[in-house]
Amino acid sequence: MNRKRVESSFALLQEITDAARLSSSGAEPIRLAENDLWKLPGGIVVRIARSGQDEAAAREVAVARWLHESSVPAVRPLEMSQPIRVGGRSATFWEQLPPHRHGSVADLAPLLRMMHSLHIPSFPIGRLDPFVRLVERLQGARSIGTADREWLLQRLRRLRREWDSLPDGLPQCVIHGDAWDGNCAVTDDGPLLLDFERTSVGPPEWDLTSTAVAFDTFGSLSREMYQDYCTSYGFDVMAWSGYSTLRDIRELRLVTFALQIGDQDVKAMHQARHRIDCVRGRCGPRPWRWEAVG
Repeated sequence: MNRKRVESSFALLQEITDAARLSSSGAEPIRLAENDLWKLPGGIVVRIARSGQDEAAAREVAVARWLHESSVPAVRPLEMSQPIRVGGRSATFWEQLPPHRHGSVADLAPLLRMMHSLHIPSFPIGRLDPFVRLVERLQGARSIGTADREWLLQRLRRLRREWDSLPDGLPQCVIHGDAWDGNCAVTDDGPLLLDFERTSVGPPEWDLTSTAVAFDTFGSLSREMYQDYCTSYGFDVMAWSGYSTLRDIRELRLVTFALQIGDQDVKAMHQARHRIDCVRGRCGPRPWRWEAVG
């Protein structure tokens, strides 16, 4: 991790833990990206949201508590008044997971089925906006040429129109919003869900597209594994006529995320340009090989 980045985040963490009457002594960074995650001694994880994400941070805590009350296995927030806002950013506090492994799509599918079956809660949860921050990322990116920027903005406009006229599908429900296997962990007690920053009301197909993209766009999932996932959930989103729109939106989100990181990281910049080449048809048909950034 970048030393200055760590020092800056730790300074904010100290203010946050002081406000929460906790100690930052011995804190260790878990991940510093769009959100900063820190581990405190005593089994506490602090999640520092981006600036302007106060409502999202509060919603994450509410969703996690609601899932627990609804018997859907999920990471648990501490029993305290939260989030805490310091320096223009909101922080939430969570129980550290016991020893665990990363979940697989086979672990994820039953959890999504359970979540999608719940009634919409009484607290404000909002509706899915799959285009959040895309314009800002594209207009603010410095590691992109004018022609590529305009092409991506045109693609964004087209996808907005397609989103507004999606064909009928499964009933709208509470969706995770970022339902890839990295947001599923497996402890000795079984699999559970993590990270509810994007949880909202929307089409369940949005959640299912994450795994479909792993198979279709990147080839990182075998056909057998994908079919097992569909069988476990009970639906194959790739057979739905609106799938290609959701896939293209997912791909565009991943392009713009790499652009955002690429302004500070040369490796990510090269990856962002490669992703643009792929969606523009310069690297042949799917599947494509994209490296992780951030």
